[in-house]
Amino acid sequence: MRKGRQLFLYDVTLISRTEAAIRAVLMMIFSPCKFIASTARSILSVVLETHSEEYLEYSIHMIRSKSTRENLMMLELLQLVIHLMSLTCYLALPLYQSFIARKGASTMIDFVKRCFSRPYSLARKKYAVHIVNNFNERACCWAFSEDWEGRDILVFYGLWGLAKLIHHCEAKDLLALHKEETGGQLFTKLSEICSDPSVGGARWFAAYILTYFGLFGFPSKFGEMVGKARRCDDFVDIQLTLADGEKLSVHRSVLIARCPSLLPPKDSPPTDSYSVASMDSEEPCGKSCRELNLSSLVGHSELEKVLDYVYMGCLHTEEDMLKSLKPLSQSCGLQPLTYLLSKRIPKWGMPVPNFDLSPALGLGGQRFSDIILESKTADLVNWTCTLCSSLVPHVHLHRVILCASCDYFRAMLQSGMLESHSQVVKVPISWAALQKLVKWFYSFELPRPPFDCVWQNMGTEDKLKNLEPFIELSWLSEFWFLDELHEECSRTILPCLDSDSKLSVKALQHAADLSQWKIVEAAADRAAGSFRQLNEAGALESLDDALVEMVRAASVRLSQAGSEGPCE
Repeated sequence: MRKGRQLFLYDVTLISRTEAAIRAVLMMIFSPCKFIASTARSILSVVLETHSEEYLEYSIHMIRSKSTRENLMMLELLQLVIHLMSLTCYLALPLYQSFIARKGASTMIDFVKRCFSRPYSLARKKYAVHIVNNFNERACCWAFSEDWEGRDILVFYGLWGLAKLIHHCEAKDLLALHKEETGGQLFTKLSEICSDPSVGGARWFAAYILTYFGLFGFPSKFGEMVGKARRCDDFVDIQLTLADGEKLSVHRSVLIARCPSLLPPKDSPPTDSYSVASMDSEEPCGKSCRELNLSSLVGHSELEKVLDYVYMGCLHTEEDMLKSLKPLSQSCGLQPLTYLLSKRIPKWGMPVPNFDLSPALGLGGQRFSDIILESKTADLVNWTCTLCSSLVPHVHLHRVILCASCDYFRAMLQSGMLESHSQVVKVPISWAALQKLVKWFYSFELPRPPFDCVWQNMGTEDKLKNLEPFIELSWLSEFWFLDELHEECSRTILPCLDSDSKLSVKALQHAADLSQWKIVEAAADRAAGSFRQLNEAGALESLDDALVEMVRAASVRLSQAGSEGPCE
């Protein structure tokens, strides 16, 4: 750490060794093993006895000066990473915490805000050459998961350092001041980080910092959409009755997915967690609504907040309510919320929760479905349903989730017209596409086709079979106003076309039949480079004449661009 002032700009070896050494110290200081952590901190305290504040001031100065510059070279970025890790190490020692709070709190907050406006990111594997090897990358058909540090190491260590600073120094007032001065910019950016899976463990640190703004949880766009159903009485099938007689209306499908402990054991999926509602507490309440009597220990305000978290993935509350809210959160098995309510600093490697309603698609949730989506008739051998006798491929779903996920279904099912009472809705896509659509409705995630060697070893027909559902969904998303799904389909389809010119030709006709002209143009451009070979092999004979002409024109443009290149 003392070598921070000796880091020469072009000394790659010294910078690489220093980064690895400081990271090793950091991992020991924050080790889950108490013996390792305490021993490392004791040794570090002795090592830093002389000139420590001088080195610390230098690190803070370097973070401040480099973060204000627009274009930094790679080695300068590495210096910045080293100083951020050094500062985080210092924060583990009580002796330096107040000093950093005085001298570096504003610098850390400004640095984090500037990180969000940078047009680039820095992943550790880009500079830590000693960890880049064939075993660390994707090998064969094994998919390597993103490291907990995420894709941007500067954001990760910036948020970690800021979280440690707030945890030890109670910098809540400073955060509130920055929130007022920047019009909520820091709050907004931290909320965006919480909903971005690519940043890894930085989501935990962002969520921890947000607790000092009164926000507990992981806000997301999908959670915001589902949260609107919280205040709507449509499709309510459960009433939670408190000891004082107050009632709160909820949806069984959402509870099954997000908080099964609020349901009686016979309704919730198999689990070892405690159920707030007892098995014999269920009573009839209207035609399709059931009433559950809750324990007298459950308060109205606390239950409201927990339901906000269940429906939205986050909740807003004041400090004076944390003590009474934590026991209910713990009883409901909401471990991430309980952790945040305790204001504990996140530990390395903690799994980050996602807002996902897919558990409601299990057998426990399907028993309470109130609508069926049918796909186009497909040649599925021996297709059967465990819940009904229909032989048409279909899936049992929940109206409240469909309305929250899709404006088209919201308009149809809440219109009060004849179709709003339909028990079966026919969707004009294949069974494979319908399965992916349902996954999108329940998780806001789209299953991707297999890549790498699995994809490369597939034949063209198998690749097309994997790609066709996404082309269908791209078409359907236009009619159902699913803009995010449409963009996600494009991000999935276009890279696949790069791998095989024959696949581009076959996808060309399928996309044209569905009027997906953006995909048609992309496929034509990708097939253009092999136009002569494809034409001689007869691969273009299955295409309409207009599509063949489109590929030919793209080939001519490609040839002209190639001939003009050297002249420029």
